Amino acid sequence: MRKSKQEAAATRQRIVKAAAAAFRKNGIAATGLDDLMADAGLTHGGFYRHFDSKDQIVAEACTAAAETLVEQLAASASGKSPQRGLKTIVENYLSAAHRDEPADGCPLAALGSEMARGDERTRAAATQALLKLVGVIAAQFGKARPEVARRRALVAAATMIGALTMSRVVTDSELSAGILQEAGKQLVKSR
Repeated sequence: MRKSKQEAAATRQRIVKAAAAAFRKNGIAATGLDDLMADAGLTHGGFYRHFDSKDQIVAEACTAAAETLVEQLAASASGKSPQRGLKTIVENYLSAAHRDEPADGCPLAALGSEMARGDERTRAAATQALLKLVGVIAAQFGKARPEVARRRALVAAATMIGALTMSRVVTDSELSAGILQEAGKQLVKSR
């Protein structure tokens, strides 16, 4: 029995959501199509009814994960003064919870090195993810000229992504917490 277009679209979204979590948790190379389809509650055979390739699902999963992250960060800063909004974004991004749950977090920190070696669609999705993150951060620089806010936001985004990545890499829990804490202090202080 054929699915309706709405059912097919819902299934596709379920696959993208499962893939976004699986890739961020396990990495792109370590996540096979069987794994991500099983996470979506489907069989491997249905994958190619929805996607042309693994590269396509990687790009779409990165886009979906970035949109979720940006929405969450923007919502956390909404209605706050620019100073408080930036502090809230930094605290949420550089939190132990974000560090410890890569499947629910930033695709740039979880998959950056793999996406850098990805195809053009994947790198374009990563570029858009970064630009959206920068946009949310830049909005927190209040009265700064747009080009100044964007430059500051680029530095903040790079610092946040790097700090989160390094906090996941190190084996010393105190060092990990210190990386997050010190990066956060510097970002909020240098505002």
